[in-house]
Amino acid sequence: MFSVSSWPKAIAHIDADAFFVECERATNPYLKDRCVATGKERGIITALSYEAKAKGIKRGMMVYEAKRICPEIVIIESDYEKYSLFSIRMFDILRRFSPVVEEYSVDEAFMNLTGLRRLYHSSYEKIAKTIQETIKRELDISVSIGIAPTKVLAKLGSKLNKPYGITAIKAKEIHIYLKNIRVEDIWGIGKNTAALLYKFNIKTALDFANQNEYFIRRYLSKPYIAIYKELKGESVIPIDEKSKTSYKSISKAKSFHKAINDKDILLGELINNLEKACQKARRYKLAAKRLIVFLKTDDFKTYTAKIKLKTASNIPNILTDSLKSGFMSIYKENTSYRQTGVALAELTTKTMYDLFDNIDRIKKANNLYEAVDKINATYGTKTIRLARSDMAVEKKKGRKKPNVTIMKDIKV
Repeated sequence: MFSVSSWPKAIAHIDADAFFVECERATNPYLKDRCVATGKERGIITALSYEAKAKGIKRGMMVYEAKRICPEIVIIESDYEKYSLFSIRMFDILRRFSPVVEEYSVDEAFMNLTGLRRLYHSSYEKIAKTIQETIKRELDISVSIGIAPTKVLAKLGSKLNKPYGITAIKAKEIHIYLKNIRVEDIWGIGKNTAALLYKFNIKTALDFANQNEYFIRRYLSKPYIAIYKELKGESVIPIDEKSKTSYKSISKAKSFHKAINDKDILLGELINNLEKACQKARRYKLAAKRLIVFLKTDDFKTYTAKIKLKTASNIPNILTDSLKSGFMSIYKENTSYRQTGVALAELTTKTMYDLFDNIDRIKKANNLYEAVDKINATYGTKTIRLARSDMAVEKKKGRKKPNVTIMKDIKV
């Protein structure tokens, strides 16, 4: 029934453990080892720590009910942008080990490890352990990993030893694992399909894999044939290497109680948006390959400028000229605006230089902002900021002089 070769192919499924909560803990040590959940903004538990699960808290539970069960639970608002930024860095770490990576969801990935034992002089289990430890060391989040000849088996494996576990399912040992997995726990089989299979006394993954293929084709649709084959150790579902882009951005916007048409104030607010976005990008060691500038008018129409950057960057001084160019392309003299906004898009962990870039200038800018970030972290986020940004804010308030320390808009 099953292949006699231990590893005809090696597919890994990486599944982050309590991902949202782990991201919050990585940025707030106070939350370590506590019962933690996210979802405060909706009044419903959306994610929770293993400590909270042990107390009987469940996802989808009302916040007030969770507090009744566990009075000491810490419930915080979800920060999906933060989770996306952690996700980008996690996927980048995975691509260091294998070029074939599928971003299955914000906290899950598939990798093709086939043939990498020779490159790393390690077993697949040891490669997985190195991946796991690298993610823990660099991001301070934990992942569980399943390794198997197929995607379906790898996804089953990653669930078997959580949290921070590794499960390697060799082809000749598939049946040992399948006999303990309920049919409804197979990836791709829902409750209705499971109920149908139960009518035929198919209760476990092994029962399903032991069926005649004619039975699968007669009672189920085409996707289930692929699941059936993968459970038997035949790899038929390919890894989709196409990068997901829907969550790869950092946005910062400013809304006004009263619409504004002053060009200097609007541009200053945009630079302020840019500073905040860049600060967050630097915190997560990310740089943008595209800059998006937008203005929302008093009648709620949005005008957008998208600028492709020749150098991936997270330094406001380097991006300011591009921002000004984008702003002037959408700004209208006799129009009042209710909101300004900036987005850093196509984020990457790699610094990419153009052939004609001034590398020395870029390195000086990076060093400058490393010092700025340290000062702002110690004395407050607005201790040092670009002069153009601060002066515009003060102009809007009707003040002649800024009330904080400012940094001259130098060309580094």
